[in-house]
Amino acid sequence: MLDLHTLPLTSVTGVGPQKAKELAALGITSVADLLFYFPFRYEDYRIRDLAETADGEKVTLLAKVVGMPVLQHFGRRKSRITCKMTADSLMITAAWFNQPFLRERLVPGLELTITGKWDARRRQMTVSETEFPGSRKAQGGTVQPVYSVGGPITQKWIRKVIGQALTQYAPAIPEMVPAEIAAQRGMIPRREAVIEIHQPSGTKQGALARECLVYEELFMFQLKLQAYRAVSRNRKDGVAMKFDMEEVRRFVRELPFTLTASQKQVIAEILRDLQAPSSMNRLLQGDVGSGKTVVAAVSLYAAVRAGHQGALMVPTEILAEQHARSLTRMFEPYGITVGLLTGSLTDKRRRDMIASMRMGLIDVVVGTHALIQEDVEYRSLGLVVTDEQHRFGVQQRSVLRHKGFNPDVLTMTATPIPRTLAITAFGDMDVSTLRELPGGRKPIETYWVKHDKMERVIGFIQRELGEGRQAYVICPLIEESEKLDVQNAIDVHQQLCAVLPPEKVGLLHGRMPAAEKDDVMRRYAAGELGLLVSTTVIEVGVDVPNATLMIIYDADRFGLSQLHQLRGRVGRGSHQSYCILIADPKSETGRERMKAMTETNDGFEISRRDLELRGPGDFFGTKQSGLPEFRLADMVADFETLEQARDDAAQLLAQDDFWVRPEYAALVRYLKQEGILGTGILD
Repeated sequence: MLDLHTLPLTSVTGVGPQKAKELAALGITSVADLLFYFPFRYEDYRIRDLAETADGEKVTLLAKVVGMPVLQHFGRRKSRITCKMTADSLMITAAWFNQPFLRERLVPGLELTITGKWDARRRQMTVSETEFPGSRKAQGGTVQPVYSVGGPITQKWIRKVIGQALTQYAPAIPEMVPAEIAAQRGMIPRREAVIEIHQPSGTKQGALARECLVYEELFMFQLKLQAYRAVSRNRKDGVAMKFDMEEVRRFVRELPFTLTASQKQVIAEILRDLQAPSSMNRLLQGDVGSGKTVVAAVSLYAAVRAGHQGALMVPTEILAEQHARSLTRMFEPYGITVGLLTGSLTDKRRRDMIASMRMGLIDVVVGTHALIQEDVEYRSLGLVVTDEQHRFGVQQRSVLRHKGFNPDVLTMTATPIPRTLAITAFGDMDVSTLRELPGGRKPIETYWVKHDKMERVIGFIQRELGEGRQAYVICPLIEESEKLDVQNAIDVHQQLCAVLPPEKVGLLHGRMPAAEKDDVMRRYAAGELGLLVSTTVIEVGVDVPNATLMIIYDADRFGLSQLHQLRGRVGRGSHQSYCILIADPKSETGRERMKAMTETNDGFEISRRDLELRGPGDFFGTKQSGLPEFRLADMVADFETLEQARDDAAQLLAQDDFWVRPEYAALVRYLKQEGILGTGILD
């Protein structure tokens, strides 16, 4: 059977080695990649009636030349042709820019197809595409796909090549969804759906093709998640930890604060998982400041008391250093050692740290993705806690398994989503949720002001600093931009240094050397700096309890969830905290964001409104939550289909003979390719 995933692009007529290299830059490296490189929208070239066309809309017309074209020149290379034409019994003016050669072809009586932007008030069309009689383009009357292209790859060329690939290889596209499920869901054959989505024969057929391919994408995703979950639970080769529960209770009692009921419940769930012989794979979601880090600390303490090592993986070095310091303070009285492993360590310090981990001299190691690099070794890794931006997938687990470990994994996210969606989207994980904030926290008061109130804002900063508190000022850019009229961190830092003691004003952004960033954060955390001007590099996890004021410039440029994350950097101590949003939003969406932030501090409510305002594609970006990117599917808009796919995948895997039945051979091959079955699980 022909495997389209391994078939080189040069197998397609018209694709030589150079074009194959250019396609590779778009992520297309095989015939399968080309066939499944779907358009993101369509250009409608079907002939329409001007009476049904709105002002400013793009439209395709069948028109007749009735006047002589007039050519005007503007400078050496700029020109415009205008010509009187009739379309739908209306006299209109058509205009072409910088195409002087058309004057000879636009002769009275000629009928042609034109596409462009319609100006209803002037009865004028600015023509972007022209199709003369007998033209080989033949787009008029059709719907044309629009692909994401770049470099030397043009729309015209990729349409032609995908059409050629369909002609040659569409018959070889294998069916993936089992026949009984496809029939139940009213699906058309997969090869027909792929042809239809590239070359739609009509609106209804195109919509059906998309529905089928969306279902298939979500079904394969759910099959992978649930197969992994099923085989992992059937295996008993996890780390069954044996620890003294009374010791853990004592650690909790001696914490300098009281856990919330929600934290206690989640910790009980995690401890049960740690004691089980199968490997834990749990998602812990909770609002900003709900105490996820403390839950992680108790879990790591239990793992160490059971004789194993723990690892905490976070997205930035600043956050890694902060966690290492706080865990050291918590664990030192109990003789538990904490190490730090990041990419910026010197070679010698890195070698020493890895040697200490290998010998078991380090009980808990905190770091970035450096924690799972190939040369990193552990004596007995029992628990890995990861941040949302490093969701631990099959590949990362495989890395550790090949080193002899099958650790328990706890993934934390501060982007709360509805529980039903979380359970479905993270089908391979158990889900725990923290709904309460720790006692003693005061709600953050949030205000929205315009830029013309900046003097009052500076006065507010001076008041808070005068009372011994600290503040953040967040800017969307590092340096000045000609394209965006938004405040930038370097300019704002200079402006604030002019009105505040400059030695008390720090600057932090992502382009600074790591050592410089660390020094700024250390001085701010120690209280040496009163004000920190920063980009969103401080968005995740930075914890300075004395900071009581968060000011966000051009706040309408940020999404709601990101604004809520930034606001969560204050309000972490006993003092009243404030968030000031500085914005002059030009859009209704921007105004709605500002209203939402001033009306609620509830992260779940913020997330709900963010979904409404931004759309699920932005909300569930991989940067925020680690959810997968799909070619066509949308986690929220297609949620009903996602649930159907989850149920169908679960029923299929529940069949005892699923793995050996010949009609499911393609699915089993897919699971092996995805690493589900190739890591010793069913080998």
